[in-house]
Amino acid sequence: MQEIEIHQVPFDSPAAQQLITAALADLGARYGGNGDETPVAADEFVPPAGAFLIARIDGQPVGCGGWRSHGDENDTAELKRLYTAAQARGRGVGRTILAAVERSARDHGRKRIILECGDRQPEAIAMYTSVGYQRIPNFGFYADAPGCLSFARLL
Repeated sequence: MQEIEIHQVPFDSPAAQQLITAALADLGARYGGNGDETPVAADEFVPPAGAFLIARIDGQPVGCGGWRSHGDENDTAELKRLYTAAQARGRGVGRTILAAVERSARDHGRKRIILECGDRQPEAIAMYTSVGYQRIPNFGFYADAPGCLSFARLL
């Protein structure tokens, strides 16, 4: 099996934007519309307030994910744009990115990570719960949306 390499990149870098576009297209196919209307700005993913990571196999970008600060206490990170390209699924890319995102958030002083996920993403929900995420009250842009599921995990 080829090694998964993780690299921190700017959120607005070409490789990140290519993966984010694919992630939003995947969400759009599941839910309709643009996939995710949550306001997101590139500067939210600049350390120490956040970070954005991509995964590469054989030099090719195959997945991404990032975190941004959430709340006023600077102890919570919000996971955003975790995605694995279709051709790389089933190879541990998502778990590898998730672990790297959590490590980055922890290294920047975050004690907890939260996320929003839709109910039409059973593979994501299964991954999150298998690594210890637990349901929490909904928050954020989709807090009142039907099918929104929110999760958290202590780092």
